[in-house]
Amino acid sequence: MSLGLTPKQADLWRSTVDFCEGRVAPDSIYSVLHRECFNLFGDEMFADLFTDVGRRSVPPMIVAVVMVLQRIEGLSDREAVDRFAFDARWKYAAGGLDFDYPGFVHTVLVDMRARLARSDRPDRIFEVTLQAAKAAGLVGRKRVLDSTPLYDAVATMDTVTLIRSAIRGLLAVAGAELQPALRARLSRDDDYVSAGKPVCDYDDVAAREALVDALARDASALLACLDEQALKPEVDKAAKLLATVVGQDLDQDAADGIFRIARRVAADRVISTVDPQARHGHKTSARGFDGYKGHIAIDPDAEIITATEVTAGNAGDAQPATDLLAGDLPTPVTSDTNTADGDCVDPQDDSSLGASAGTTTAAGAVGDGDGDGSAPSVCGAQDQRCPAVYGDAAYGAGKLLAVLETAGAEIFTKVQPPTAPGGRYAKDRFVIDLDVGTVTCPGAVTVPIRPAKGGGGNAVFGPACACCPLAEQCTSSTAGRTIAISRYEAELTRAPTTQADPGWVADYKATRPKVERKIGHLMRRRHGGRRARVRGTTKVAADFSLLAAAINLARLGVLGLHREGANWAAATT
Repeated sequence: MSLGLTPKQADLWRSTVDFCEGRVAPDSIYSVLHRECFNLFGDEMFADLFTDVGRRSVPPMIVAVVMVLQRIEGLSDREAVDRFAFDARWKYAAGGLDFDYPGFVHTVLVDMRARLARSDRPDRIFEVTLQAAKAAGLVGRKRVLDSTPLYDAVATMDTVTLIRSAIRGLLAVAGAELQPALRARLSRDDDYVSAGKPVCDYDDVAAREALVDALARDASALLACLDEQALKPEVDKAAKLLATVVGQDLDQDAADGIFRIARRVAADRVISTVDPQARHGHKTSARGFDGYKGHIAIDPDAEIITATEVTAGNAGDAQPATDLLAGDLPTPVTSDTNTADGDCVDPQDDSSLGASAGTTTAAGAVGDGDGDGSAPSVCGAQDQRCPAVYGDAAYGAGKLLAVLETAGAEIFTKVQPPTAPGGRYAKDRFVIDLDVGTVTCPGAVTVPIRPAKGGGGNAVFGPACACCPLAEQCTSSTAGRTIAISRYEAELTRAPTTQADPGWVADYKATRPKVERKIGHLMRRRHGGRRARVRGTTKVAADFSLLAAAINLARLGVLGLHREGANWAAATT
């Protein structure tokens, strides 16, 4: 299929321009797309997705506009192409097309998403909106991070349905040459063809256990049949999924050999064979969900989304933070580069950080070479590339703090104060000296830190607690109190001191909540917003990125994005 071209010469009598001018608000997404769609999503931007020969495609600029409007209005593919065919605003947004400009079938949208996914720049629509915002001077150095649940597009399966569905999936991809051998191993009276939950008296404990055991034995027999065989990729994938769902949910009793549902929840439990990458997630301890997490970074002043990521629902918020900030953290330069004030330096170059920079203490923490507890910085105070990063307590992880400190970023991420059960002495009541490698308890007992292989270590008070008058206020363990020292203890110790500053608190309260409003904009449509429209991390991430592009364009319309010659500008700049 070759590249189709969007018509630029409208029919004076049939154009949507005169009809929509004055009726469509100039700061709406329809107006900003009408003015700038050829500059933002010109057909040539998608030329690499098509060949030089073949029938002409639907002009990709038109498809890109439809995809953006589809995401901001929360429409299905069929609804989107209907809207393009009959809503004058959509044709107006696509460069002012004629009223009778022909529509297209919904599979064009499916095909475009597939072409983008296979390309080197799958998120180019989002990238273009962000580049326009940056070129207009709307994106500064502040970044606020947050996440939100994205509910999966499938039903969560119970253990019985999960195992039976995985068996059906393996048989379906086995092929004519392998399937007879697999079916010969099955012992249940089940053809594993129809979907659904098998018939059983689920109120009868014995019947339920017999069903679970029979499913497990069928699954084990299939896996044993495939053992040590060279398998096609799709068969290998289905077999691994079957092994996963059986292993995560079932235990075999050592006494009678019967498979029973395990009285535990696997840490990374697969919840559906239809979408094996979805997971159980928790936004709070009392609020769970099934699916994924959408992560964003925004510029809080212009309220422009600068990065998006999607992870499984059970991933921590801080896990993708470095990816969200990848385009904002400065790149360290080599030691032979001029490192005058305002330039970034190599954090591994001892000559630029002090003679003892990068030395490791007994606790596994990295010292700064000055002895004052401050972190080394690779960015001068005047370097505007170094961001100020804001986040709630979910981003107060030691590893992320270490990355931000090394990059010289201003850190406005909360770190939760340590707690102890029963109101006993928390960790912050102990004096931790990383330079010397000791920990002193409230009872004035000092013990050394026993280094761990991966960094950090443990301070064991053990025998000293037996005769300590403060023991009841400190620990209930007969073995005495042990203080775990993180590999990132230095960063975690500095954070509370910084957060106590009134200026820090005021800046945090004035800036971080702005990301909540942006998440509200993203999630205002349930279909395609809070509820994912597709399955799998890759597809959900692409859809989330496209949604962010649409929200950015709506915001750029409010900010008055326009072209001044060859440059982007905004009414607010």
